[in-house]
Order: sequence, then C-alpha cells, then structure tokens
Amino acid sequence: MILTLVQETDSSSSNPGTSATATATATGTSTGKNTGSASGTITGSKGGSSAATGSANNTKTTKSKTTNIDQRLPAGGIMMLTPSAIAAPSYYKIGDFVTFAWNYTSLSVTPSAIDVVASCQRNDQIYTIATNQSLNGTQAVTWDTGAYQSTATVPLLTETYTLIVYDVAKGISAAPSAGYFGVFNQFTFGMYTPQPYTPLNEYKCATCSSGISDMERATLKFMLGMAIVTVLSFTWFVGGLGIH
Repeated sequence: MILTLVQETDSSSSNPGTSATATATATGTSTGKNTGSASGTITGSKGGSSAATGSANNTKTTKSKTTNIDQRLPAGGIMMLTPSAIAAPSYYKIGDFVTFAWNYTSLSVTPSAIDVVASCQRNDQIYTIATNQSLNGTQAVTWDTGAYQSTATVPLLTETYTLIVYDVAKGISAAPSAGYFGVFNQFTFGMYTPQPYTPLNEYKCATCSSGISDMERATLKFMLGMAIVTVLSFTWFVGGLGIH
C-alpha cells in the first residue's frame, strides 16, 4: 500500500517566497507476519530539512493441536438402547412416531455433528430422519413417518430398513479408523402399511380351504361318475363270462 500526502503553504502568506512540501510514504507487506514501515521528509525553501524514519515488526505464531490416537483402539460405534439390540425384530406402522436411542462407544475424537437416515434396499432409497445433530451422552431421535409419508415424493414401503448413523464431516461411506466415529449400519427394522377395515361379512380368505369352487365341484362329480361307470362295467364283464 502506498500513501502520498502533499501539503503547500498558502500563496497569500506574508512570506510569498517561502514554500513547504511534506511527503509521507507507508508500505506494508504481509506474508504470515505483520510488518509496517513509515518514512517522511519535510523540505523548506529556507534550506532547512528534517527526515524521520521508523519501522515496527509484529510476529504472531499459531500452534496446531495434534491428538495422538493408539491405532490399536477400535473405531467409535453405537450401542442401541431403543429398541434394544437384543430385543426381537422391530416393526413399525407407517404413520406413527418412531424413536431410536443409543449410546456411543470407544470415541477418542467426538464428531462435530451426525446425520441419521434409513436405507431401503428394495427401491435403493435413503430416507432422512435427522441432520446435523450435536452429540449427547445418550442420543435420541424421533421420526414422524406420518408427516413424511403425507408429502413424500418417494413413499415409504412395506419393507425392511437399515438405520444408518454417520459423521457429517466424513460422509456415509467413510472407512472406520481408531478412535473416530465409524459409520453405524448394524440395526434393521421393518415398516408396514396397515390395510383398510373390511366388514366381517365381506371378508374373503384368499388362503382358506373351507369351501370349493364350482369348477372343483364339477370335477369331483365327473370323477365320481367315472368311478361308478368303471365298477358297473367290470361287474357286467365278469357276469358275462360266468366267473363266480
């Protein structure tokens, strides 16, 4: 940066032959350090002159912090609390509120934020449950599947889903590393769409065998008639030959 200042005395002063000029220059350069310098010269027509030069340096050092992690440690993970990891398979009705809760394990470095999604392999879709969640000792998220389904362009299916939790900074496909939170995708759950109500007198069981159709009834009559004809024909044949 260069700054130039020029100052002249008024020509109407009592000493018209006297003039003064002042010039100041400032130069600054920054390359990770703060450096400044200034110089000035004042010259008058009476032959007097003065000069002043000054400089100042200011250096700021930033120290980086490094966390040393034993590479023998496991990657950070999750222990499910709701539903329990040892409970029976979980099934949720589409339209209800679904809550997941867990604790973190083996974390040496805490992620700044996590995303929580559900993945469905049948239609190769990922459904967002929660985003940019700060970490707590016990983490919990609630998914309003009814609100999602009412506005979804890709609706939820009656299918099995995988719960996925991952570090926002690393992404959903990050490789696990010692002490850092790895992608959690070990919990599966089912979702279903309830069927509309059907009155009992209108209900038809697709797999029941309590009754037979008209085709089946006609087939049975034909088979019974053929059996009777066969018996009578054989009896007549035996009687005609005189076999007793």
